[in-house]
Amino acid sequence: MATYEHPYPSPELSAAHPFVVHAHEPVDDNTMRDRALSFHALMDGRRSVRMFDDRPVPRELIETAICTASTAPSGAHMQPWTFVAISAPNVKQQIREAAEEEERTNYLDNRMNEEWQAALAPLGTDHHKEFLEVAPWLVVLFEQRFGENDDGSKKTHYYVKESVGIAAGMFVTALHQMGLATLPHTPSPMRFLQRVLDRPETERPFVLFPVGHPLPGVQVPDLARKPLDEVAVFL
Repeated sequence: MATYEHPYPSPELSAAHPFVVHAHEPVDDNTMRDRALSFHALMDGRRSVRMFDDRPVPRELIETAICTASTAPSGAHMQPWTFVAISAPNVKQQIREAAEEEERTNYLDNRMNEEWQAALAPLGTDHHKEFLEVAPWLVVLFEQRFGENDDGSKKTHYYVKESVGIAAGMFVTALHQMGLATLPHTPSPMRFLQRVLDRPETERPFVLFPVGHPLPGVQVPDLARKPLDEVAVFL
């Protein structure tokens, strides 16, 4: 067993703040390997879906996915995120109309340059965003730029984008694991989401997730993921 010259937490730290023993059940290498391969196979089947079924999704599943995402690590444990889940048809319609207005400018009025549009060409995306109304849920993830202390003073949040990005990835993973589909949608700019959803100035929209069951027979781009040697370096 390894020994540390400077153990964590120090006696002074544990006396000043609460700590508990990490609940960890040791697992042998073969079991870990089996789990790893099984989970990789599951996640390798994940795809971003742009055509959803309108079949209802119980609110409980969205709540559980948000709770799972909120287990993400965050800078100084500030948890600087807000998930806004929308099922109301009139609000989804407002979001679609505002998103398509921005995307129309992007695609048709050349706010996206030629290089950007060329990169998107194999995906076939355009300014039509019907899925924003068809999907039973829209979940907008906001980053909390700063918070508020009990006395009303400003509380600094640290590593906000990094923290919210990790939470977003865990949200996508939670949805896929339970059998739902989603699409990380980032209409640019996204400030309209702050207005439509009446969020405070302390928050900024980070990503919009339509959530639901994929439309039966829906097609997705036949994409290959980079192999290990192109995404990893071992020293």
